[in-house]
Amino acid sequence: MVYDSAMGRILEWLGLEERSESTSPSTDSPSPGVTPPARSQFTSRDATSLSTVYRALSILETSAMQLTVDVWRGEEQVERPALVRKPALNDTGSAFYGMTTLSMATSGDFYWKLQRNARNEVSSMRVLNPWECDPSIDENTGVETISYKGKEYSTKEIYHGRLMRIPGSARGLGPIQAARAELHGIHDLTNWSSGWFSSGDVPTGILKSDQPLTQEQAEANKERWKARDAHDVAVLGSGLDYRPIMISPKDAQFIENQNFSVVQVARLFGIPAAQLLAAVEGGAQTYQNIEQADLQFIRWTLMRYLREMEEALSLILPGIQTARFNLDGLLRPDTKTRYEAHGLAITGGWMLPEEVRKIEGLPTITLPKPAAPVPNQEES
Repeated sequence: MVYDSAMGRILEWLGLEERSESTSPSTDSPSPGVTPPARSQFTSRDATSLSTVYRALSILETSAMQLTVDVWRGEEQVERPALVRKPALNDTGSAFYGMTTLSMATSGDFYWKLQRNARNEVSSMRVLNPWECDPSIDENTGVETISYKGKEYSTKEIYHGRLMRIPGSARGLGPIQAARAELHGIHDLTNWSSGWFSSGDVPTGILKSDQPLTQEQAEANKERWKARDAHDVAVLGSGLDYRPIMISPKDAQFIENQNFSVVQVARLFGIPAAQLLAAVEGGAQTYQNIEQADLQFIRWTLMRYLREMEEALSLILPGIQTARFNLDGLLRPDTKTRYEAHGLAITGGWMLPEEVRKIEGLPTITLPKPAAPVPNQEES
């Protein structure tokens, strides 16, 4: 599978060893004489091998990558500083925000390595591999430190953001970590259905007889049947009858189970099922309810990722500047609806045609000034 640069980098990160729940020591003391069952080593790498999870991550990444960040000082919008337009030296701004979103979606955390200038202002940032960072919080002081490649850093050197904050935990909780067992089941079902014909314990057919058979006779008939020319005419005797076990293509691909798995992943990541090309039983898809589903996705899913980055940028920017993602690119209606709204605004007198053209990204048109009226010589 070929990935784009941002997604590919995250997936390369996931090939490293994770600090998963299965590798951490258990705090529960088992009863004497009871051996707890071994826990499966299911990681985010396994989760991203599922096409539905990969697609969900791609939707989150693409949504964040197509947005720009505006900067405000109080209620006044100011010119975007270079740190917001291009936070990383070796990546575009869209790639930076896309990788940050993927880091939260796959691990529950993101880490920005901050580079400061002579004035102690942040001049550039770099998204770190979340699996190489180990945060810890001092129980007495509440001060957080991040261990990265064997070295301790303060939060002024590495900014740590979390998707879902669990009280008392230094790490955030992402959808893959929260539903590890559920995704593991989907992963096992996918692997099992893929090997159904090659390794499944299903006979190709049944060779039966209307006469009593000894074990030796049954084995002999079986071997003769298997040794025949498969493309030649089969002649059966001694009351033998062969019936192949047929399975429909729909049943062979476990369509119902796969559709249910897609809906499960859509629910887990908070993405409309239609965006994962899954049909919800009993739900008719119309333009209106798809539009509402997309709006709910922005409000209740994507904004959680964006808000975490907005807060981080606002803390890092000098002074009292505030960063906000511009959602116009995602909230823009279709052309007909947009033009009708513009027409009502101009007719109502609360917008000018020049303002509408600016919203649509069109150049300003300078209308010629009306000619001065010619004085009436008879009146003069």
